[in-house]
Amino acid sequence: MPTALRICPLCEATCGLTLTLDGNRVTGARGDREDVFSRGFICPKGASFGELDADPDRLRAPLVRTDGTLRETTWEEAFGLIARRVPPLVERCGANAVGVVLGNPNVHTMAGGLYPPVLLGALRTRNVFTASTLDQMPKHVSTGLMFGDPYAVPVPDLDRTAHLLVIGANPLDSNGSLCTAPDFPGKLKALRERGGTLTVVDPRRTRTARLADRHVAIRPGTDALLLAALTHVLYEEGLTGLGPQAAHVEGVAEVQAAVEEFTPEAVAAACDVDAGTIRTLARELAAAPAAAVYGRIGGSTVAYGTLTNWLVDVLNVLTGNLDRPGGALFPLSATAPAPRPAGPGKGFALGRWASRVSGHPEAKGELPMAALAEEIETPGDGRVRALISIAANPVLSAPDGDRLDRALGELDFMVSVDPYLNETSRHADVVLPPPPPAQSAHFDFAFNGFAVRDQVRYSPAALPLETGRMDECEIHARLILAVSGMHGADPGAVDDMVVERTLAKAVTEPHSPAYGQDPEEYAARLTGRTGAERRLDLMLRLGPYRLTLDRLREEPHGIDLGPLKPRIPQLLKTRSGRVELLPAPIAADLPRLRAALRERPAELVLVGRRHLRSNNSWMHNIRTLNRGSNTCTLQVHPDDAARLGLADGAPARVQADGGEIQAPVEITDTVRRGVVSLPHGWGHDRPGTRMSVAAERPGVNVNQLLDGTRLDPLSGTAVLNGFPVHVSPLR
Repeated sequence: MPTALRICPLCEATCGLTLTLDGNRVTGARGDREDVFSRGFICPKGASFGELDADPDRLRAPLVRTDGTLRETTWEEAFGLIARRVPPLVERCGANAVGVVLGNPNVHTMAGGLYPPVLLGALRTRNVFTASTLDQMPKHVSTGLMFGDPYAVPVPDLDRTAHLLVIGANPLDSNGSLCTAPDFPGKLKALRERGGTLTVVDPRRTRTARLADRHVAIRPGTDALLLAALTHVLYEEGLTGLGPQAAHVEGVAEVQAAVEEFTPEAVAAACDVDAGTIRTLARELAAAPAAAVYGRIGGSTVAYGTLTNWLVDVLNVLTGNLDRPGGALFPLSATAPAPRPAGPGKGFALGRWASRVSGHPEAKGELPMAALAEEIETPGDGRVRALISIAANPVLSAPDGDRLDRALGELDFMVSVDPYLNETSRHADVVLPPPPPAQSAHFDFAFNGFAVRDQVRYSPAALPLETGRMDECEIHARLILAVSGMHGADPGAVDDMVVERTLAKAVTEPHSPAYGQDPEEYAARLTGRTGAERRLDLMLRLGPYRLTLDRLREEPHGIDLGPLKPRIPQLLKTRSGRVELLPAPIAADLPRLRAALRERPAELVLVGRRHLRSNNSWMHNIRTLNRGSNTCTLQVHPDDAARLGLADGAPARVQADGGEIQAPVEITDTVRRGVVSLPHGWGHDRPGTRMSVAAERPGVNVNQLLDGTRLDPLSGTAVLNGFPVHVSPLR
C-alpha cells in the first residue's frame, strides 16, 4: 500500500502521521517515527484521521438558500450570490454591518492561517468575534501587557525543567494547549523519572493530576488568589531572584505592594487550600534548579482569567525562570518575522474601540463572542446585518446558544465556510465546504509559535482534489474577492497582493533578509505551485532561519531547529523596552481580586472537562471517537450526590443564570466536593443539521446555562468555569 506523510491537524500537538492510501482513500494512520518533533507518538484522534477524512456527512458541494431551503449549487453561483449581497450591504449600512466569526479549527489549517487577516483587511469591520474569547484571550492580554506582544507566550521547557506547576490544565487529555508538545504524557513521565516534581492544581483528579507528585484540589475560580499568595510568600521569605533578566524587568517593588494583602492565611478559606500547603508550593518552586508555571483553560475561562495568566508569568519572572533553559521560554517559529534589534516598541493597547450595545472593550482587535447575539438583535447604526462564519460553531461554544440561534435567524445574509451543516452553519445562506484534510496541504503557522522545541514541517496534500471540490485556500481567496467587489478576478491576485505588500515593507527594514533588494526580483525567486505555497516560501525566506519551501520539501519528516533559547530583550515590544511586571490595566483590576477575599463561596459550582477523544464540538461525528467514556455526563462527588438526592445514571436538572439543562449523573470522587462537571461542545440535537453520528448521542450544551453576562473584564472572555449552579434530581 502506498503511504503519505501528514501533520495531524486535529489538536495542538501537531504529531507527524504516516497515512496508508488505497486509491483516493486514506485507509489507516500511524505515527511517523522519523518525525523530528513527535517521534511516532499518536493519539486516538490522529488514528481516526481516515475516518474523519471520509466522513459521509461532510458536504461535497456548496449550498445556497432558495425559498428557505439549502440546496447544492455550483461554486460560481455560490460566490456570485456573495458578491451580489455583501458589497451593496456594506455600501448601504457601513463596514461594521458585516460581522466575522472565526472558530478554533482555523488555526489547524493552512488556509485559516493565511487568509482571514486579509479578509478582515478587506472588510474593515470592527465586529470581529473569535474562539479566543472562549478560551485563551486572557493569556494574549497578559503577555501583550507584560511583553508588548500578545503572541509572545512563554511555554514550559518540558524536556529540561526540574519542577512543573500546572494550573487548570489537563494536558494528558488536551494534548497540550498554548504549549505544542507531542507526547505530553511521555514528557511528564520523563520529568518524574529524572527526579523532577510535577504539581497539579485542579478541582478534578484528572489523568494529569493522577500522574502528579502533588494534586491540589482547589476551589474553582480561585486560581488567581492562590497564585497571588505564592507571589506574596516569595517576597515575604526573600525567595525572589530574577537572575539574568533582572536588568530587563521593571515593576518588581510595585508587585510586592500589590500582593501584600494576599497572604496564604487570607486566601486559604476562599481557595480551600491550607496556608501550609501554599507556603510549601512557593518554597518548592523557588528552590528548584529550574522550574516553570503553566496555566491553561481552567485558569482562563474564569472571572479572574487575565489576572491568573498574569500571575503565572509573574511567578516565572520572580523565580528567575522566565526565558531560561528549564523554565518558561519563548519559541521562535520559522515563519516569524526576522528578529528586530532590541529596544522600545509600540506596546499593546486595550479598548481601542468598544462593542456597540454593551460597550465591551476590544482586545487584540476582537470583541467578546458572548456579545454577538446582542449585536445582531439590537437595531441602530452598526448593527450586524450579515455574518461570515469560518470554521465556527458558536451556537454550541458560546454562552446562551438558544439566544444566538434565534439571532442568526434575524440576519439579512450569512456565509459559512464549514465542511458540515452544523448547529451554526445551518443558518447560512451560502455554505462553502472545504475538502477533506488529506486533499489539503498543511503548515502550522500558529502552533509552531507555541512549540516546546523549535522545528518546522510541511505536508503537501496526500491525495488530489476530488472532482467538484475546491482547494481551501482558493475558497478563502475567492471569498475575499467576492466581498471586496472583485468577484471574477483570478484568486491568485489575493496572494500576489500580499506578497507585494510584504516585500514593499521588508526591503526597507534593515533587519530583514530582503533589505535593500528589488522587490520584483525577490518575488520572482519564490517557488510553490500555488499562491499559498509562494506566500509560505516568502515567510520562510524572511524568517529567522532563512529557510525556503524547497528546503522543507527535501526534509519530509521536518527540520529540527533545536531546543528553545533565551530571547529577551530582543522580543520585547513594550514602550519601555523592558518586561513591565505590573501594567496599569492589571493594577486597576486587582481591587476586584481583593474583594474576592471577602466573598462567600457558592455552595455548588460547575467546571468543564476535556477528553482525549474530543476537541470542542467538531469531532463528535466520528464514530470511533464518539463512544466509550467520551460521554456527556454530569460528574458529581458522592457526598454531594447523597446530599442532593442524586442517583448514578439518573437524570438531573442543572440550573444557572442562562437557564437549565438535563444530564445523566455520574457519581465519582474524581471531582472535589462542591463541584460538578460537564464537558464542553455537546448539544447536537437541533433540527436542520447533517451530523448523523453526533445526533445519535447529542449530549447537552453546558453553555446554555450561561446568559453571557459573566465575563473577565480585561479580556472579554466568557466565564465558562467556576460559576454557581443549582442541581436537583429530575423526578
